[in-house]
Amino acid sequence: MTPPVLPVPVAAALEAADAGNTEDFLAAFADDGAVDDWGRVFRGREAVRGWSDAEFIGRQVTLEVTGARTEGDTTTVSAQVGGNGFNGPSDFAFTVAGNHVTLMRITG
Repeated sequence: MTPPVLPVPVAAALEAADAGNTEDFLAAFADDGAVDDWGRVFRGREAVRGWSDAEFIGRQVTLEVTGARTEGDTTTVSAQVGGNGFNGPSDFAFTVAGNHVTLMRITG
């Protein structure tokens, strides 16, 4: 299966997370970008770092993209999540402005 073509900031965030590279993951976000983890919102790179250290990259997350769709400025990525935290299928909705992610919302 051919991997889906993703907007550059989305692909960069996913690749960095899968590689365990926190700095590159954060660089994919706008300065005031946010993660919405089931209603818990972490805004700004330092807040996103804290969330990621505790629940995402810090848990050795792995992401195998299984599909993606884009509507307007939002790309929803389906992935099989592994690591030492949540494991199983999940959806991530990325809102992009320019060259950065402004919101990564865990939706399923």
